[in-house]
Amino acid sequence: MSTPKFGTSGLRGLVTALTPDCVGQHVTAFIASCPIGTGIYIGHDLRPSSPEIAAMVSLAAVTAGVHVTMCGAVPTPALALGAMSAGAAAVMITGSHIPADRNGLKFYTPAGEITKAHEQAILAALGKTVAVNPGTLSQNDQICTQNNARYVAAYGQALDGMRIGLYAHSAVGRDQLADLLTALGAEVVMLGWSDTFIPVDTEAVSPALRVQLRDWAATHDIASIVSTDGDGDRPLVTDAGGIVIPGDILGQITAQALGAETAVTPVSSNTGVDQILSVQRTKIGSPYVIAGMEACAGKTVGYEANGGFLLGFCAQGPNGTLPPLMTRDAILPMLAVLAAARQRSVAELVADQPARFTAADRLQNVATDKTQALVRELSETYESRAAFLRCFEGQEADINQTDGLRITLQDGRIVHLRPSGNAPELRLYVEADSADAAQDMLRIGLADISRRLEM
Repeated sequence: MSTPKFGTSGLRGLVTALTPDCVGQHVTAFIASCPIGTGIYIGHDLRPSSPEIAAMVSLAAVTAGVHVTMCGAVPTPALALGAMSAGAAAVMITGSHIPADRNGLKFYTPAGEITKAHEQAILAALGKTVAVNPGTLSQNDQICTQNNARYVAAYGQALDGMRIGLYAHSAVGRDQLADLLTALGAEVVMLGWSDTFIPVDTEAVSPALRVQLRDWAATHDIASIVSTDGDGDRPLVTDAGGIVIPGDILGQITAQALGAETAVTPVSSNTGVDQILSVQRTKIGSPYVIAGMEACAGKTVGYEANGGFLLGFCAQGPNGTLPPLMTRDAILPMLAVLAAARQRSVAELVADQPARFTAADRLQNVATDKTQALVRELSETYESRAAFLRCFEGQEADINQTDGLRITLQDGRIVHLRPSGNAPELRLYVEADSADAAQDMLRIGLADISRRLEM
């Protein structure tokens, strides 16, 4: 059985590997090695295994003498906000966008998401015990209400009169999001509610879902369709025609709407932002983005290609101020774009951005050692990369190995391969000067990589 590992979004692994002993050891190590403040808040997403794992986390924390606040099924950003407001740590049980046979733990100190240094401290503390008197247990049912109030205070009736589709699927924040959009003045059309867990990857939206979104848009008179991944920290936003807006473009529009001066974003994000703001590039993953933001001064924001947005300063909304929140959030990029769309449509806002177009998808169920070996081979020799680039009819101009292998072609197109560190997946990111060209590159690249992995 494979051991759960830390990746870009916490500890993840197969559900069968997240045993009471494994979960208990990691929670105890977290308590032993990281600040937890007034206690630990615990929340979970809607995948079938999450409530049981939440109970494992609670038992381990109470046994270690910690006060535990159970928050039930809540979005990750709402749990983080509630815990930080109370000076407490948090553990969110979620596998985010990955299938339901996998799950994970996302750890927060009272200051926000744990850093890579915290991860190493947790791993070093595995096996330690915390011998104290048992802790206490309480319940908090106001997490989502508190989170919504933050946005109502800043955005008021900014969506008054708008008709918004909400793709509910199995996202843990679907009810909260419907309540929030309504409170902001929108009429909400609920779409695609599911009692079965559906893994929605906002960075690699499936062709079938893209068709469904366009069909819904054609059926309903709506300004946009919005949704999130399973735990509510990555947004999905479409225009009135149901066309999905890439997450990094949402980030650019949101940064502009908030008056940001600097954007911190991973190397995989659209390069058009370099024409708009001062930009700092990082490895992929919110801990790296947060570290980059902390090193910047002034009005700084962070975002990823999956659309998750981090606010590093006290911003001004249409109705009031919006305090910082240094964790990946899905709601702010939705609201910033929708509020701006009162004056110009979502499609027009996207068209206003620099003409650089990204596309991304992933190959699933491919052995990690094979994907890592492929990227290592391409990274090591120019000849290997030249052979690979023939499928794009392009030649290499530059490479970047900040995270995976990112190749800039002589005509300005970009190809970026990145193996997952904790799932049998390989992601391919591409960038071109037209949407059609990017989609063609994605299709051609995935086919060529699949062939190479089968050799």
